Amino acid sequence: MVSFESTMLLSKLTIVHEGPTTMGMACIWQSLSTTSADGSTRAVNIEEDVLSQDETTSYPNRVPVFHGYSFTGSAEADYVYVGRGQQADFERLVALGVPLEGKIALARYGGPFRGLKVKNAQEHGMIGCVIFTDTGDDGNVTEANGYAAYPEGYARNPSTVQRGSVQFLSTYPGDPTTPGYPSKPDSPRVDTAPVTPRIPSLPISYVEGQKLIQALDGYGTPGDAVNRTSWVGAFNATYSTGPNPGATLNLGNVMQDNTTYIWDAVGIINGTSQDEVIVLGNHRDAWIVGGNADPNSGSAILVELSKAFGALLKTGWQPKRTIVLCSWDAEEYGLLGSTEFVEEYIPWLKTAAVSYLNIDVGVSGPDPSISATPDLHQVAVDTMKKIVYPYRGYDNLTLYDVWFGLSDGDIGVLGSGSDYTSFVHNGISSIDMGTDPGPTDAIYHYHSDYDSYHWMSTFGDPGYGTHKVMGQYLSLLAYNLATAEVIPYNVENYGAQMTSYLADLQDTVAGSNYSTLDLSPIASAISTFNTSAATISSLIASNPDTATVATINARLRDFSRGFVSQGGLPNREFYKHVVFAPGLDTGYAPTTFPGVTEAIENYMDQTMAEEQIQRTSRGIEAAAQILSPA
Repeated sequence: MVSFESTMLLSKLTIVHEGPTTMGMACIWQSLSTTSADGSTRAVNIEEDVLSQDETTSYPNRVPVFHGYSFTGSAEADYVYVGRGQQADFERLVALGVPLEGKIALARYGGPFRGLKVKNAQEHGMIGCVIFTDTGDDGNVTEANGYAAYPEGYARNPSTVQRGSVQFLSTYPGDPTTPGYPSKPDSPRVDTAPVTPRIPSLPISYVEGQKLIQALDGYGTPGDAVNRTSWVGAFNATYSTGPNPGATLNLGNVMQDNTTYIWDAVGIINGTSQDEVIVLGNHRDAWIVGGNADPNSGSAILVELSKAFGALLKTGWQPKRTIVLCSWDAEEYGLLGSTEFVEEYIPWLKTAAVSYLNIDVGVSGPDPSISATPDLHQVAVDTMKKIVYPYRGYDNLTLYDVWFGLSDGDIGVLGSGSDYTSFVHNGISSIDMGTDPGPTDAIYHYHSDYDSYHWMSTFGDPGYGTHKVMGQYLSLLAYNLATAEVIPYNVENYGAQMTSYLADLQDTVAGSNYSTLDLSPIASAISTFNTSAATISSLIASNPDTATVATINARLRDFSRGFVSQGGLPNREFYKHVVFAPGLDTGYAPTTFPGVTEAIENYMDQTMAEEQIQRTSRGIEAAAQILSPA
């Protein structure tokens, strides 16, 4: 094993980093209270309950409830409910005449990445942000529907709170002080204002959120009249906008910025083709002591995979392609470990990396899901068919049977939110995998003290059978990619998916104020790509000789670099892939043909849209040219 070491800003760190050196520890203090019209005050509970059945909830070093990269400051004002906190929610509030400037935002979790809720509030002149969980996101598995709450049953524990980073992830991930270059002790550092908030924020539980929402009943515009998606949740309240002049919030937040070491642990299995590399990764840092699903389920799977490959090595086996196993540090703050690794080693990765396989929350329930670049779709699906999955009492199903029955064969598009991000936006084909709870399964307590061994062994995956299945799947997929004579990509599927994305873009253009935009350059570029893909597929099927196979593999390895060859997206240069990227106002969820789509929907700029059409077509054509065996 070798260790990759980097220093970077870890703002508001509450965990001592264990490794070769401990560079720093942050102190955090927060408070939140309400004041009523009669002058009475009430402290809002910002701690999760200690549970006698769940030992990690009582550890003396348990992590406080907080937002990573939140701003040090205090705010006292009446507050406004802003729904999910999307730009469209704020636009609706402005249209309704709801006062925002100088107020505190009360936002509901879900929809956009939490950091963008804070960003949108800040940009509308608000002075603080409080984010609550709503049981409306729990479907039927709620106490109101008769389910017992954790630890006795499936429903959400009333005191659970979602911690998390509030970095503006859709601008750029990684160390906020070193955008686009590796973070080392002597690295120059920039101001973090473009990607971290300048107003304080705190997360709270659904019990406390319900009280704040109910205090707005009768003030401002009722939720049903706001008429915004996911505005009204499951509380016994009208979800009115407010403000209620008689109800104010007092928010206090003291943070400490630390520049400290982090460690990426990297293991290497050398292959016979040193210029072809398969990278696998999982992060090992967590917001809480437990972290049994996020990230430890994925960490356990990666450890078991390494044991399996170790056993193969003892037999004298050597893969065709080098396998690199990565345990990322500091993912939770903003994908720091993986981003800094890619930024430091990009000269090597661009000449050698074939694909990146990511497993983050490997298991949080029994239902499998995958998202991937289109070239990996077929091998990912074919591998599922080789894994037996005992599922909900059935013993005659494969992982494919279960996945297809749930998804109808739909593979997700990669946005952001985990460590594949830097790989994708440097032109490296990637896949992300995991499992989730179904609509009748136990609620997963994301970024909460209750993401624990007790929850996992009692409700999430008793017997750890799903862990075993996902371990088998990742191991076999990595083995196939590392040993196949020809890299098992279906490049023709890339063209098929781009054609589907283009149809969506055509609908977007037709429904906009820019219906005269000419998308034919993108259509023509896709056609060129399809020709290259068909040609190389025919060559693969022709039983090529060894020298030709080497040429084919080099083109399959490298063609995705063309998609990132045109520079970054407007105002967020980190994101370079012309086909997909995290949405400007989603952070996690993807947007296809993002340059054009966001020029229309976010910037409302026809000139920008026309420029992005050309940029997108050039990127696709560059990929086609690299892929072409001619």
